[in-house]
Amino acid sequence: MAKGGGKAGAKAQRDAAHKLLADNRFARHQYEILETLECGIELLGTEVKSIRAGQVNLRDGFCLIRGGELQLHNVHISPHSHAGAYFNHEPLRTRRLLAHGREIEKFRVAVDQKGLTLVPLNLHLKGSWIKATVGLAKGRKLHDKRQEERRKQDIKDAKAAIARL
Repeated sequence: MAKGGGKAGAKAQRDAAHKLLADNRFARHQYEILETLECGIELLGTEVKSIRAGQVNLRDGFCLIRGGELQLHNVHISPHSHAGAYFNHEPLRTRRLLAHGREIEKFRVAVDQKGLTLVPLNLHLKGSWIKATVGLAKGRKLHDKRQEERRKQDIKDAKAAIARL
């Protein structure tokens, strides 16, 4: 007798291993994302528990390169509800992002020379690790935002028209 599950069970495990924990949709509206980088993030135990519970806000977050390190600023991770005040973390502390030196240097050059910015796009699970996706971004003007909304609406209308046929 063969065991049940098979491919469906493997797909469910893969999807659980690549779960999106937090998304910064506002950044994709405010900025044009030119390049992305997936990097690790240095966290405390209570921060990991809070992120897995979905208690993280990336909306006001940004990244800086200081002393050859990539740092995540202004990302709010709520204190863990089942930990005491002594063992809990500070919600808005600066967190170090883990990336290769050549990747950090490439982003530093782009930020310094071209006037671009680094924004966190999402936090997700990769296996059992929490990873952050950081985007090299260029700010959008108001007319660019309107043009992008129009383009998305046109695509949506075209898909609806095709579906009606």
